[in-house]
Amino acid sequence: MPKRILQGVVVSDKTDKTVVVKVERRFTHPLFKKTVRRTKNYQAHDEANKYKTGDTVLIEESRPISKTKRWIVVETGDSAG
Repeated sequence: MPKRILQGVVVSDKTDKTVVVKVERRFTHPLFKKTVRRTKNYQAHDEANKYKTGDTVLIEESRPISKTKRWIVVETGDSAG
């Protein structure tokens, strides 16, 4: 089964080897037919502490690394095209 890859923006890099990534999804509301934005924060593993607040990154599903981390930062979203 392929691993999910999400694109988001780093909103916090205060913890060691961890970044918090805000991922936004858009969908059409079933009743009102209006586009709705929903955001969710994911904690992702950043081994080299390379990414800073404001960076656009891609995160990939992985095995549990800690209590809250189930994602790994793969690369910056800008170079992913």
